[in-house]
Amino acid sequence: MSVSQFGVFAASISAPLGIGKVELDGSEVPGFVCEAYAAENAEDITASGGWKNLLLRSKTVL
Repeated sequence: MSVSQFGVFAASISAPLGIGKVELDGSEVPGFVCEAYAAENAEDITASGGWKNLLLRSKTVL
């Protein structure tokens, strides 16, 4: 992705999301970040193993 394409992409990301450094397996890599205020009342999905597993589990419950 060119720098100009990245700029267009990054500008299209709505708050509370953004691009920043995230820790992944002990390394810092570029990734999506979320403003802390948006997660204040969010459900902790850690025990489900991630959002994909949560969605799969939700579909089987319905």
